[in-house]
Amino acid sequence: MGMVDPIALAIATSGIVALFMCILLVATKHIHGKLSMDTAAGVHKFHISPTPRIGGIAILSGLLAGWATMKIGDSSSTPTVQETCTLFGKMLLAAVPAFIFGILEDVTKRIGVRARLFATMGSGLLACALTGTMINTVDVWGIDNLLAMTPIAVAFTAFAVGGVANSFNIIDGFNGLAAGALLLSLTAIGSIAANSGDSTLAIVCALLAASVVGFAVVNFPLGKIFLGDGGAYLLGFMVAWAGVMLPARNPEISPWAALLACGYPILEVLFSIWRKYRREGSHPGQPDKVHLHMLFYKRISKRTFRDAPAALQNGLTSIFAWAYALVPATIAMTWPDKTGALIAGFAASGILYRAIYVRLTQFKWSVPIKLSSRKFNPNVHLSNVSLSNTHLSNAHLSNVSLSNVSLREDNHDAERDVA
Repeated sequence: MGMVDPIALAIATSGIVALFMCILLVATKHIHGKLSMDTAAGVHKFHISPTPRIGGIAILSGLLAGWATMKIGDSSSTPTVQETCTLFGKMLLAAVPAFIFGILEDVTKRIGVRARLFATMGSGLLACALTGTMINTVDVWGIDNLLAMTPIAVAFTAFAVGGVANSFNIIDGFNGLAAGALLLSLTAIGSIAANSGDSTLAIVCALLAASVVGFAVVNFPLGKIFLGDGGAYLLGFMVAWAGVMLPARNPEISPWAALLACGYPILEVLFSIWRKYRREGSHPGQPDKVHLHMLFYKRISKRTFRDAPAALQNGLTSIFAWAYALVPATIAMTWPDKTGALIAGFAASGILYRAIYVRLTQFKWSVPIKLSSRKFNPNVHLSNVSLSNTHLSNAHLSNVSLSNVSLREDNHDAERDVA
């Protein structure tokens, strides 16, 4: 009987341990719930009951278990396994600041966005020091001259890593959304690495993906546990750093391929910053109700799955966001070494984002029933709808959800944003 492949064993261990820990955390929520529960109150929250938001503990447990499995057989393993074990260990060590500040926010609800962002940037600096890797080219004339200077390259790397990690935290708004986006990014980076002969980075991506899958089994579609800031910043950092290493370890790969692999969350952040900048009295760190995934929920999911339980409507919203996230990820995998095509692909992905956003804010999918011969106006209150001239049963009336009828504030923000 042959020996078990240490890589396959480590990947399986990562996923199984993450799954087990998620189940354990859900089963013991009555014990830690006072600290770990995420309430349903908040502008950007769409779940209906308090839920543990410490999925990051399960993710970290899975990643550590996978690393330990490789480490145990390190001395008798192949050079690839040894290199993977060393690199993955350095990444885990560098991720400590991002995870700690994230998990502290999960249990105290008192760690500000700026502190978490700086902590993740600190993880980026630590990763630069531990691996000797940094972003020293973006294939853009002028900027590459600046990045040739090590201090600027290190600072830019830390900023980029912190930004990408934060972007995954921002899209973590519905059951399975962040997990699916992370899996798409890891699949893109891992497949590009594998096709370039970089088996070490491909294995790292597989280890990360296995842990995400273990978590997703419990998170999607009913949301029994949330990734939380600890999990989002931990995985966001790990994916971002895998993206940094992809062109650094494989010079034939364009740095834009890594950008496209994480295209959806990056574009979400860029568009949100622009949108909030244009809105008087708002700032980029202020939460609102009109992110793209929120519009998918309000405009499509609640109509398409109108008879489904609220928790299931929440989870199925992620399908629409995944479909969009697949576009830039596919572009990255198709032309990983062609900077011009990747830049055009990033621009096209941005245009597509904008087109979808504008379409959703025009309320084409607002209400599943026809109130009159005129088009539905979402700014009209229920009190202005003459029920004597309609044939609405109580069941139909319940389908006119408050999210569609009394979204006056949301509509005002969205319409102003797309003007």
